[in-house]
Amino acid sequence: AQDSCSHQCGELLGTCSCQVTCQSLGTCCPDYDEFCLQISPYSGSLMGGKDFLLENTSLNTSVLMCRFKQEIITSGYVDKDGKAHCISPLLYETGFIPFEVSTDDGLTFPYSGTWLSVHHSKVSDGEKCTLVNETKWQYYGTSNIDGNLTLTWTQWSLAASHINIEVWGYQETGDSYSENWFAEWIYLYTLARETPNTGTFSFIPEPAKANYNTWDFGILRITPSTYSDGQSNIPSVWSSAHALAWHLGEDFRNDPTAWATAKCIEWDRKEEKLPNFMEEIIDCPCTLAQARADTGRFHTDYGCNVEEGSVCTYHPGAVHCVRAIQASPQYAAGQQCCYDSTGTQILTHDSTGGSTPDRGHDWGSPPFMKPPRIPGFSHWLYDVISFYYCCLWSDNCHFYMKNRHSSDCRTYRPPRAASAFGDPHFLTFDGLNFTFKGQGEYTLVESDLTSLRVQGRTQQAYFPNGTEAQVTGLSAVAMQENNSDVIEVRYSEDSNLEVLLNQKVISFSEQSWMDLEGLFLHSTADQNITVMFSSGSGVEIRGNGGFLTLTVLLPEKFMNHTQGLFGVMNGDTEDEYTFKNKTTMPVHASPQQLFEFGANWAVENGTSLFTYDTEILLNNFFYGEKHNVSFLPVFFPHEDPADPLMKEMVSLCDTDPFCRFDVLTTRSLQVGNFTRLSHQNHKQLVENLEPVISCGWLGHPTNGRKDGTNYLMGSAIHFICNQGYELIGSEERICQVTGTWSGYTPNC
Repeated sequence: AQDSCSHQCGELLGTCSCQVTCQSLGTCCPDYDEFCLQISPYSGSLMGGKDFLLENTSLNTSVLMCRFKQEIITSGYVDKDGKAHCISPLLYETGFIPFEVSTDDGLTFPYSGTWLSVHHSKVSDGEKCTLVNETKWQYYGTSNIDGNLTLTWTQWSLAASHINIEVWGYQETGDSYSENWFAEWIYLYTLARETPNTGTFSFIPEPAKANYNTWDFGILRITPSTYSDGQSNIPSVWSSAHALAWHLGEDFRNDPTAWATAKCIEWDRKEEKLPNFMEEIIDCPCTLAQARADTGRFHTDYGCNVEEGSVCTYHPGAVHCVRAIQASPQYAAGQQCCYDSTGTQILTHDSTGGSTPDRGHDWGSPPFMKPPRIPGFSHWLYDVISFYYCCLWSDNCHFYMKNRHSSDCRTYRPPRAASAFGDPHFLTFDGLNFTFKGQGEYTLVESDLTSLRVQGRTQQAYFPNGTEAQVTGLSAVAMQENNSDVIEVRYSEDSNLEVLLNQKVISFSEQSWMDLEGLFLHSTADQNITVMFSSGSGVEIRGNGGFLTLTVLLPEKFMNHTQGLFGVMNGDTEDEYTFKNKTTMPVHASPQQLFEFGANWAVENGTSLFTYDTEILLNNFFYGEKHNVSFLPVFFPHEDPADPLMKEMVSLCDTDPFCRFDVLTTRSLQVGNFTRLSHQNHKQLVENLEPVISCGWLGHPTNGRKDGTNYLMGSAIHFICNQGYELIGSEERICQVTGTWSGYTPNC
């Protein structure tokens, strides 16, 4: 009898497969599609309430139960066309969440799939209801702000003729940084009942009743009015999470400044009792160039983005901010770094536009679930609502800046970069470059520090006329660190760029950012893929004319902990060509000898991270040799003056040896041009990551002022005393190569 995929998705069975690769291999059990669920849409906000369709599955039942993480049950239903649906639940985490479906009232759950839970501010605006003029909602009751508030939503997103609008509040209770610290969203009251589902609602807000008006951070939920108040995990449309100024009590409306000042002072006192997270967060990069190059550890803060016109509401004077991707190890705190138009870091000591670190990392941090790791909302509670108290609703920003002052960049150390591109040219962490055109699967870098492994597959290149060239290029890269998810980026057989997560092709059609196990994954609109591992190491991959271009960024802690084709990262090029058995080959080895070095780093089936999901891949790379010994590439392309391509090649490549090599061996100017650009990008990246010396912030003397806010090597700061005061000490101090300021502290 044939095996069944009931309860078995992801398993390889005796007679057939329930693994995701079975589809392209044609080895699936007959009922694979029925039990291993494909869903649409595949993602939604962690707040839940989103209706998604189970594709391929026809269930002859009216009662469906959907169970997430084996514990949270939501009700599903079968629509009039016989299609099955589930409703996503409220979750306190982001990432892929396993779910199962039961058709026998919860006795068995044979069907399974995964749902992608997304940070609430990362889901598209169309999925939320809109607070029209959000600023007005969040400042309502402060000077001169009153009148109507309007809420709009897409009316077909809820299948109901009448809706209710509810107010929910968020709180974290218990002892800070202990096991009994809990996060919860709580239904407070219903703002409007049995309202026609027209897609718009306007009202004049009343101060909330006494037991609710202490809630100052929350959210609105719209639900079909057939459900009871505050019922959990039902079809819902949520607003953005926001400061609830509009519902605060009479005491706030009568004197918002006094109310906010009292809250600010209370927050400041609480802060003093909490542990100091500032000592363990990563220092900021010194320059904007470093911040944008260190993609393994820092990512654009979408609230201030130079690529979107630098609309920096909270950071006046800044053109771009980045956030540290990983939360700090013990307190799960976040770092933010902002830069001005000269590329210099802005500090809060000098300007309110300076960057402010966060007690709660905005993106949350694994394992989520408990404060201060809840995505978005912990951050609101510790770092945003307090900003409203101290800086926006009252004039007490000095309290906020005292607890959230910028870190400078004195301890920042840039990562090192290695790249591979074209018919593969390798630029190592220590700056050596070589060409290795083996055909097979090879270890590009591995590290004993975090069990990081990055592997590359090379396949034969083609001439423009379709025949095979005697060179290869990177066609797939696979990677993992410790026990993280495995990510593979590859060219599919029809030359599209594909990203695989644990052997399954994933789509970025709904989300460009994913929080995964041990890593974050990001794809830009033009398919630049970035993988950010929890160690701070980063891998960037982009498709370039049929070959992949790869860059690996490793923080300084990986020094003396790497091996593979990218060499031993230690600042010394002499030992770059180190074999698996730790013997080395001289730096001036011939291309033929380098071919031997490359072949030594072929992976084995037992350690391969690649997915072999087609007959071609199985035959060529799984059953075949990991390094094709019979493939001998061109080692020295001949430059023939009579070659018609020579003239165009020289004007395109100039003196770039990689570009010239690739034009001659592939007979393609396009391939040569991609190689030239990749080489240029790598050189620019290495330049942007050059270490910069900082001497740290200097204040102005009492009864005086200072001129200058750049504290990097070579910068000068001038000091001037107010009228009637005389300067003792240095009028000018210069940041020296030693990282110290020249001269003496000035006094007036």
